[in-house]
Amino acid sequence: MRILMSLVLSCLVAAVQAVPVRAGDMPVVVELFTSQGCSSCPPADALLRDLTTRDDVLPLALHVDYWDYIGWKDHFARPEFTARQKHYAAFAGRKMIYTPQMVVAGREDVVGVDAAKLAEAITAHRARSPVMTMRVTRSGTALTVQVKPVATADTGGPVLVQLVRFAPLRKVEISSGENAGKTIAYANVVEDLSVLGDWDGAAPAEFTARLDGDSASAVLIQRPGPGAILAAARVR
Repeated sequence: MRILMSLVLSCLVAAVQAVPVRAGDMPVVVELFTSQGCSSCPPADALLRDLTTRDDVLPLALHVDYWDYIGWKDHFARPEFTARQKHYAAFAGRKMIYTPQMVVAGREDVVGVDAAKLAEAITAHRARSPVMTMRVTRSGTALTVQVKPVATADTGGPVLVQLVRFAPLRKVEISSGENAGKTIAYANVVEDLSVLGDWDGAAPAEFTARLDGDSASAVLIQRPGPGAILAAARVR
């Protein structure tokens, strides 16, 4: 009986946490705004690491610099990531930013340690019908992105075609500040986020770029603001 109950409980937990994967679907982008100087961030960093095992989610860690003054300078922080978080807040009508904060598909913000709310948000965005198709190919250092709107959908163009480059795993020994003495593994640390071009969202289009180095990368299609992320694809 005890074994049976354990199996039932395990199934219930899986049902809450799991998100259905449908062939051909694009991943839901989850951006975590975090900092090595933030004592409440490590659990959110761990949650983001867990998301890297899933094909239906593209988790990205954007380190911000506004905690650097309290005793530890974040190795990965960039002012443009802080600016991105502020723009998200302004676009959504929020007056404050915080860490750890997750933004799901550019549309919904979630406290970075709230796994249940995050699972709900991912599930909701997985259910959205696609408004475009995207094909991303790489040949050597040449990257090609082909986009096409779905005939029955409105992309709400113009939109931005963006290239994000990230390090799959980085470990840091923190010797001062709120997390002093901890060694933290950070997943999918964003190193660069650049715009490949604007797309009107109405007609098929193609974008090209040079892709040097061995960093992992992905392409995001996003409304300006930044606003909703309409599509995403990993570069293989």
